[in-house]
Amino acid sequence: MNMKHVIFSHGKESGPFGRKIRRLIEVAEQLGLGATSVDYRECADADARVALLRDTIARLQVPPTDIVLVGSSMGGYVSVAVANEVPVAGLFLMAPALWMPAEEYTVQSYAPMARRIEITHGFGDDIVPYQNSVRFAAAHRGTTLHLVDDDHRLGASHDFLAVQFGRFLSELAAGGV
Repeated sequence: MNMKHVIFSHGKESGPFGRKIRRLIEVAEQLGLGATSVDYRECADADARVALLRDTIARLQVPPTDIVLVGSSMGGYVSVAVANEVPVAGLFLMAPALWMPAEEYTVQSYAPMARRIEITHGFGDDIVPYQNSVRFAAAHRGTTLHLVDDDHRLGASHDFLAVQFGRFLSELAAGGV
Protein backbone atom coordinates (compact mmCIF):
# COMPACT_ATOMS: atom_id res chain seq x y z
CA MET A 1 0.00 0.00 0.00
CA ASN A 2 1.43 3.31 -1.05
CA MET A 3 -0.72 5.59 1.09
CA LYS A 4 0.34 9.22 0.74
CA HIS A 5 -2.34 11.70 1.71
CA VAL A 6 -5.20 12.23 4.15
CA ILE A 7 -8.11 14.57 3.42
CA PHE A 8 -10.20 15.82 6.33
CA SER A 9 -13.84 16.88 5.99
CA HIS A 10 -15.37 18.78 8.91
CA GLY A 11 -18.97 18.78 10.05
CA LYS A 12 -21.79 21.16 9.18
CA GLU A 13 -21.33 23.51 12.14
CA SER A 14 -17.56 23.18 12.39
CA GLY A 15 -14.50 24.38 10.54
CA PRO A 16 -11.42 22.87 8.90
CA PHE A 17 -9.14 23.21 11.93
CA GLY A 18 -11.19 22.31 14.98
CA ARG A 19 -9.48 20.54 17.88
CA LYS A 20 -10.45 17.04 16.72
CA ILE A 21 -9.17 17.55 13.16
CA ARG A 22 -5.97 19.28 14.35
CA ARG A 23 -5.28 16.31 16.61
CA LEU A 24 -5.74 13.82 13.75
CA ILE A 25 -3.65 15.94 11.35
CA GLU A 26 -0.78 15.63 13.86
CA VAL A 27 -1.15 11.84 13.78
CA ALA A 28 -1.07 11.76 9.96
CA GLU A 29 1.95 14.08 9.77
CA GLN A 30 3.85 12.05 12.40
CA LEU A 31 3.45 9.09 10.05
CA GLY A 32 4.86 11.13 7.16
CA LEU A 33 1.58 11.60 5.32
CA GLY A 34 0.41 14.75 3.60
CA ALA A 35 -2.73 16.28 5.03
CA THR A 36 -5.41 18.56 3.62
CA SER A 37 -8.37 19.88 5.60
CA VAL A 38 -11.05 21.13 3.23
CA ASP A 39 -12.89 24.31 4.20
CA TYR A 40 -16.58 23.76 3.47
CA ARG A 41 -17.91 26.81 5.31
CA GLU A 42 -18.84 28.58 2.04
CA CYS A 43 -20.70 25.56 0.65
CA ALA A 44 -24.46 26.01 0.45
CA ASP A 45 -25.33 22.35 1.07
CA ALA A 46 -24.07 18.78 1.28
CA ASP A 47 -24.06 18.37 -2.52
CA ALA A 48 -21.73 21.37 -2.85
CA ARG A 49 -19.44 19.78 -0.25
CA VAL A 50 -19.38 16.50 -2.19
CA ALA A 51 -18.41 18.43 -5.35
CA LEU A 52 -15.66 20.31 -3.48
CA LEU A 53 -14.17 17.10 -2.06
CA ARG A 54 -14.29 15.49 -5.51
CA ASP A 55 -12.46 18.55 -6.93
CA THR A 56 -9.91 18.50 -4.08
CA ILE A 57 -9.05 14.88 -4.84
CA ALA A 58 -8.73 15.67 -8.56
CA ARG A 59 -6.32 18.56 -7.86
CA LEU A 60 -3.97 16.50 -5.70
CA GLN A 61 -1.03 14.93 -7.46
CA VAL A 62 -1.87 11.65 -5.72
CA PRO A 63 -3.87 8.71 -7.07
CA PRO A 64 -7.19 8.44 -5.19
CA THR A 65 -6.29 4.88 -4.15
CA ASP A 66 -3.42 6.41 -2.11
CA ILE A 67 -5.79 8.74 -0.22
CA VAL A 68 -7.59 8.27 3.09
CA LEU A 69 -10.77 10.28 3.63
CA VAL A 70 -11.55 11.35 7.18
CA GLY A 71 -14.94 12.82 7.93
CA SER A 72 -16.91 14.02 10.91
CA SER A 73 -20.71 14.24 10.86
CA MET A 74 -21.68 15.85 7.52
CA GLY A 75 -18.02 15.44 6.55
CA GLY A 76 -18.44 11.70 7.10
CA TYR A 77 -21.43 11.70 4.78
CA VAL A 78 -19.42 13.69 2.20
CA SER A 79 -16.50 11.24 2.45
CA VAL A 80 -18.75 8.21 1.95
CA ALA A 81 -20.65 9.87 -0.93
CA VAL A 82 -17.37 10.57 -2.75
CA ALA A 83 -16.04 7.07 -2.01
CA ASN A 84 -19.21 5.78 -3.73
CA GLU A 85 -17.69 7.25 -6.93
CA VAL A 86 -13.92 7.25 -6.37
CA PRO A 87 -11.92 4.31 -4.96
CA VAL A 88 -9.85 5.37 -1.94
CA ALA A 89 -7.49 3.60 0.46
CA GLY A 90 -9.66 4.11 3.50
CA LEU A 91 -12.49 5.89 5.27
CA PHE A 92 -12.12 7.00 8.89
CA LEU A 93 -15.51 8.29 10.00
CA MET A 94 -16.67 10.01 13.16
CA ALA A 95 -20.42 10.18 13.83
CA PRO A 96 -21.09 10.16 10.07
CA ALA A 97 -24.39 11.75 9.01
CA LEU A 98 -25.64 8.72 7.09
CA TRP A 99 -29.33 8.19 6.28
CA MET A 100 -30.22 11.68 7.40
CA PRO A 101 -33.16 13.58 5.77
CA ALA A 102 -32.92 13.25 1.98
CA GLU A 103 -33.80 16.89 1.33
CA GLU A 104 -30.34 17.83 2.62
CA TYR A 105 -28.46 14.55 2.16
CA THR A 106 -29.35 13.41 -1.33
CA VAL A 107 -27.18 10.28 -1.37
CA GLN A 108 -29.11 7.63 0.56
CA SER A 109 -27.43 4.48 -0.78
CA TYR A 110 -23.87 3.71 0.27
CA ALA A 111 -21.42 1.44 -1.54
CA PRO A 112 -18.04 3.05 -0.81
CA MET A 113 -14.97 1.80 -2.61
CA ALA A 114 -12.47 1.73 0.25
CA ARG A 115 -10.00 -0.95 1.31
CA ARG A 116 -10.71 -0.24 4.97
CA ILE A 117 -13.49 1.54 6.85
CA GLU A 118 -13.57 2.51 10.51
CA ILE A 119 -16.28 4.39 12.38
CA THR A 120 -16.44 5.88 15.87
CA HIS A 121 -19.81 7.05 17.11
CA GLY A 122 -21.07 8.16 20.53
CA PHE A 123 -23.99 6.50 22.31
CA GLY A 124 -25.05 9.94 23.50
CA ASP A 125 -25.24 11.50 20.02
CA ASP A 126 -28.45 13.54 19.84
CA ILE A 127 -27.84 14.79 16.28
CA VAL A 128 -27.02 11.66 14.26
CA PRO A 129 -28.37 8.41 15.74
CA TYR A 130 -25.55 5.96 16.49
CA GLN A 131 -27.87 3.25 15.12
CA ASN A 132 -27.17 4.64 11.62
CA SER A 133 -23.50 3.71 12.02
CA VAL A 134 -24.49 0.26 13.30
CA ARG A 135 -26.71 -0.15 10.21
CA PHE A 136 -23.82 0.92 7.92
CA ALA A 137 -21.34 -1.45 9.60
CA ALA A 138 -23.79 -4.34 9.36
CA ALA A 139 -24.28 -3.65 5.64
CA HIS A 140 -20.54 -3.24 4.96
CA ARG A 141 -18.91 -6.26 6.53
CA GLY A 142 -15.33 -5.69 7.51
CA THR A 143 -16.09 -2.21 8.82
CA THR A 144 -14.66 -1.60 12.29
CA LEU A 145 -17.19 0.15 14.52
CA HIS A 146 -16.43 1.73 17.89
CA LEU A 147 -19.38 2.87 20.01
CA VAL A 148 -18.14 5.16 22.76
CA ASP A 149 -19.68 6.91 25.75
CA ASP A 150 -19.70 10.37 24.20
CA ASP A 151 -21.91 12.86 22.36
CA HIS A 152 -21.98 14.00 18.72
CA ARG A 153 -18.78 16.07 18.91
CA LEU A 154 -16.82 13.16 20.44
CA GLY A 155 -15.07 15.76 22.60
CA ALA A 156 -14.27 13.28 25.37
CA SER A 157 -12.84 10.80 22.86
CA HIS A 158 -10.01 12.76 21.20
CA ASP A 159 -7.29 10.59 22.78
CA PHE A 160 -9.15 7.44 21.72
CA LEU A 161 -9.62 8.78 18.19
CA ALA A 162 -5.93 9.68 17.87
CA VAL A 163 -4.84 6.20 18.95
CA GLN A 164 -7.35 4.48 16.65
CA PHE A 165 -6.44 6.74 13.72
CA GLY A 166 -2.73 6.02 14.14
CA ARG A 167 -3.42 2.28 14.21
CA PHE A 168 -5.78 2.57 11.22
CA LEU A 169 -3.16 4.40 9.13
CA SER A 170 -0.35 2.07 10.20
CA GLU A 171 -2.36 -1.03 9.32
CA LEU A 172 -3.34 0.44 5.95
CA ALA A 173 0.30 1.31 5.22
CA ALA A 174 1.35 -2.23 6.14
CA GLY A 175 -1.25 -3.65 3.78
CA GLY A 176 -3.51 -5.01 6.52
CA VAL A 177 -7.20 -4.98 5.91
